[in-house]
Amino acid sequence: MLEAIRRAMAFLRQKQILHRLGVVISIAVIGIACYVLYHMLRGIDTNEVLEAIKSTEPRQIALAGLFVTAGYFTLTFYDLFAVRAIGHAHVPYRINALAAFTSYSIGHNVGASVFTGGAVRYRIYSAWGLNAIDVAKICFLAGLTFWLGNAAVLGLGIAYHPEAAANIDQLPPWLNRTLAFGIIIALVAYVVWVWTQPRVVGRGPWTVTLPGGPLTLLQIAIGIVDLGFCALAMYVLVPDEPNLGFVVVAVIFVSATLLGFASHSPGGLGVFDAAMLVGLWQMDREDLLGGMLLFRLLYYIAPFVISVILLTFREVIVGARLKRPPQADSGPRAEPHHEAVLVRKRGDSGV
Repeated sequence: MLEAIRRAMAFLRQKQILHRLGVVISIAVIGIACYVLYHMLRGIDTNEVLEAIKSTEPRQIALAGLFVTAGYFTLTFYDLFAVRAIGHAHVPYRINALAAFTSYSIGHNVGASVFTGGAVRYRIYSAWGLNAIDVAKICFLAGLTFWLGNAAVLGLGIAYHPEAAANIDQLPPWLNRTLAFGIIIALVAYVVWVWTQPRVVGRGPWTVTLPGGPLTLLQIAIGIVDLGFCALAMYVLVPDEPNLGFVVVAVIFVSATLLGFASHSPGGLGVFDAAMLVGLWQMDREDLLGGMLLFRLLYYIAPFVISVILLTFREVIVGARLKRPPQADSGPRAEPHHEAVLVRKRGDSGV
């Protein structure tokens, strides 16, 4: 059965059916979101939205900022886990943290995060001897951690409160709960599958050994904590009345985030907002929009600015080191990884 699935996937890739299907899905999601957003925002009083932002207590903004910071801190373990999993333990945590923070914050804002985030990661990790294939494996394992966490949060959240998802997908609660149990069963089956024996995906140099059972549970835990902090930041900023509870807001937030990813629009712009407005229809629209704008400022814009500054400083420092003449150093210095590899190759070839 697995071989049949592999052949089917290979055929779809060869005919570029998956790519075309992805483009069609993205366009459809964006089109529906624009239609919904247009009707939801009709009659919105801009002054009331601004007033809602001004009336937000500084304590709420600070608490939301703290949760966003904790969420991005958790994101650093995506890269730490992935880099260790492919056997590059020599890369220090500070490099994992820089690569994860900058790649995710830039990818979230620019869109097409697989490519933009991958380019940022390659720029950082290549200085430590990792090649494009290594970076692709890191992106794959980090993405796997993200999706496993999403599956766990959605499965458990919708099973507990199926009405929350019904606000977005308009399906009856019993069907949502059935789908949630299906997600949980699939997640448990995957954990058992990788626990029984080593599992490998890909072929040739692109081969990736999937994390085993215990490490997969760690992946799921990292994903849950990350999404939990992000949902808490959103929960702090949405209106207090009516108080729908954290689980409802978390399920709608994660669902809206996934729809935003499916659209590939920068920051899920339009799609995320439409899903939140539809899912939290009980709340005052102006107050909800004010909270969502503050969340975008804290989760998207501020990290993006910080990432650009960090990468700029890094490029300046790296450029200065490359221009420094070798004789300027009085004592012995450690060779950068990629330079040491080049010297060894030249020595082996008799040059």
